[in-house]
Amino acid sequence: MGYTVRIDKNLCMSSGRCVLDEPDAFRFDDDELAEPTTGVTELPGERLNAAARACPSGALRVFMDGQPLQPR
Repeated sequence: MGYTVRIDKNLCMSSGRCVLDEPDAFRFDDDELAEPTTGVTELPGERLNAAARACPSGALRVFMDGQPLQPR
């Protein structure tokens, strides 16, 4: 199973929820928008899904083998 995380920078509102909840997997870029780190691949799918569900703007999406794990 290969998980992929994408963050839509146009939707990200910099709430910091993903960075706060999973600091080893997400950080802020130079524009203060969330981005995944290399540690994101270490998180189990359940935690990735929880981070995506907690994103207030719906900018964080999790895919498994190219298929979205949950709708926006």
